[in-house]
Amino acid sequence: MSTNPYSAVDPALYPSGAPAGPAGSAMSWSAIMGGVVAAIALTLTLLTIGSAFGLASISPWPGVGAAASTFTIGAGIWLIVTQWLSALMGGYLAGRLRTRWHGLHTDEVFFRDTAHGFLTWATATMILAIVAVGAGALAHIATPATDVVVTKEAADAARKTAAAFATFTGLSLLIGAFIGSAAGAVGGRLRDLHP
Repeated sequence: MSTNPYSAVDPALYPSGAPAGPAGSAMSWSAIMGGVVAAIALTLTLLTIGSAFGLASISPWPGVGAAASTFTIGAGIWLIVTQWLSALMGGYLAGRLRTRWHGLHTDEVFFRDTAHGFLTWATATMILAIVAVGAGALAHIATPATDVVVTKEAADAARKTAAAFATFTGLSLLIGAFIGSAAGAVGGRLRDLHP
């Protein structure tokens, strides 16, 4: 009869034997959703502030607003700052609002808090992506078709702008995932220091 190698706990990590863990789930979805709401609200606020500084003046149509090729480093940095601050707020709240786990090893608590921050960032990102795709589709449907002649130079400039935008968006999402995860760990640690 073989024994299950996963049934015993490491005595160095748990000197008193297996902990009597919490009766519920290891995830606190109410804490995660609280962080999601805060992250989305801060994202919308910061994007509105960015629009006030001229990020919304970009237009693909000639002679209307800034050209699509004028996506600047400043706009890219603002995307990163927006993602950073929103993920920080959401992840911190998710870690801080969860219930305290008793009898768990510090490493397990750290992992769970980090996961709460990451899931907050991921959920907020997915919700905003769904809304953005839906809004883009509605805008495309509502826009009347016009005969616009696109030159090779304009198409090349638009391609470069799209590549720059995608680069900064991807970088901002990676930073947001890291910041959200770290903020969840910090929020959880502070939650455990103040029962």
